[in-house]
Amino acid sequence: MKRGFGSDNHSGISPEVLKAIAEANVDHALAYGDDEYCARVEILFKQQFGNQAVVSFVFNGTGANTMAIDAMVRSHEAVICAETAHVNVDECGAPQRIVGCRLLTVDTPDGKLTPELVMTRMHGFGFEHHSQPKAITITQSTELGTLYTINEIKALAKLAHEHDMYLHMDGARLANAAVALNCTFKEMTTDAGVDVVSFGGTKNGLMIGESVVFLNPVLAKDYKYRRKQGLQLCSKMRFLAVQFEAYFKDELWRKNAEHSNRMAQLLYNAVKDIPQVKVVYPVQVNGVFAQLPRNVWTELQKQYFFYDWDLDKDVVRWMCSFDTTENDINDFVQTLKSLVASL
Repeated sequence: MKRGFGSDNHSGISPEVLKAIAEANVDHALAYGDDEYCARVEILFKQQFGNQAVVSFVFNGTGANTMAIDAMVRSHEAVICAETAHVNVDECGAPQRIVGCRLLTVDTPDGKLTPELVMTRMHGFGFEHHSQPKAITITQSTELGTLYTINEIKALAKLAHEHDMYLHMDGARLANAAVALNCTFKEMTTDAGVDVVSFGGTKNGLMIGESVVFLNPVLAKDYKYRRKQGLQLCSKMRFLAVQFEAYFKDELWRKNAEHSNRMAQLLYNAVKDIPQVKVVYPVQVNGVFAQLPRNVWTELQKQYFFYDWDLDKDVVRWMCSFDTTENDINDFVQTLKSLVASL
């Protein structure tokens, strides 16, 4: 099978990241994050997110989201999220099992929550028979490839804080969002009122590991014990940390994200005028969601791996990566055009 468009997780590892891991693989270092590598990278996170930021490294995105939720809510409380949110659709119920909390989902037209949509779930405060709303979680960029503006994030943070709630941001593709919005991580998170961020990198060139970044220091209190109980404490932590060191150095994160975003635009421009192909969401980062005849996309999947997204509407998802090439896209589009022409 040819190189596909299934996920930006399918790509390899940035050479700079592999080099950093190899360079850290010398001598001995203290375990569980008490090493010089982690100390250096903690400073880098403060530079990116602000001096109050406290970073915690975890194994994966599910761990980052679940541990962030665990820091915000207790089992009798609830988290408000979009129906399409990763924590609702693709975490196999991890927040519910590990934290014991409830997810209050909201149907959205574009994957984005708004204060008006969130308010439909803001009830039952103080009523002992109802799970108590305690946090809002949003994804930047969303699972549909759409973006929250900074003002939209601020509005949700304001709503959360007015009700003694927290705002969490799932940032698995935060780099792609920052590039698209032409802003810094700090402007999109700390300055916008976000309390905790799941900051990802494996979709943008890292090998393994994600991070939980506490922007509200209150949430970091006692967190180290909860991370241990949540099975997310890595012994050889330096190998997680140095990946982020390489990621921030010379803005590798930006270079990789700019490329994957650009490849998605190239793909979008190549398919948007193909008969019977309809792009259903704005292409703002590195994903293209398209509606096309089922016999076309199922035949296309025999040569290229990608996910069907909405079977009821025959919508599929094509993701570009930091190592997607123009040749990858040209070959894919030519095959697609041939299949459509054969109808």
